[in-house]
Amino acid sequence: MVRANQRDAEFVAFVSTRRQDLVRTAVLLCAGDEATAEDLVQTTLTRLYLSWARVRRADSPIAYARASLTNAFVDEMRRAHRRRESTLADPTVLLVREEGARAPDPDLQRLVLAALAELGPRQRAVVVLRHWHDLDTAETARILGCSVGTVKSQNARALARLRQVLGTVQQDLLVGLG
Repeated sequence: MVRANQRDAEFVAFVSTRRQDLVRTAVLLCAGDEATAEDLVQTTLTRLYLSWARVRRADSPIAYARASLTNAFVDEMRRAHRRRESTLADPTVLLVREEGARAPDPDLQRLVLAALAELGPRQRAVVVLRHWHDLDTAETARILGCSVGTVKSQNARALARLRQVLGTVQQDLLVGLG
């Protein structure tokens, strides 16, 4: 019984220190859909709890958790019966950085989330892992279970699409100012 209590205490400590990071990542993966992000985090935490012995032995439990979260996201997006629900809550609240960080620009956050929503699930996962978490192509490929070349091509296509979407927004803003 002591082992179960110790395991539970370790898991609770991990969740209390890392849940916010997982939620921020999930919000980005879900392009601002807070409800889906929370569901993904809950699914991920359940999976992590069930395999906690393996997670705690990993070189980096948070990297393991992010990989699990990303895989849960990709799996969820593949489901043919997936229903889209919208929320009226402001998902950008979950993107607030740690204490002492500069206050985020809500307009910029909405713009970034809308741009991310234009990407497919795998491209969005590549962008979040590569550019939000600053992972290299090899680690991103390992997490997504694909080749480094696939990560590079998905990243290039995603960035081109983001430039296209954000360029259109920028032009609209300039026309509105002029």
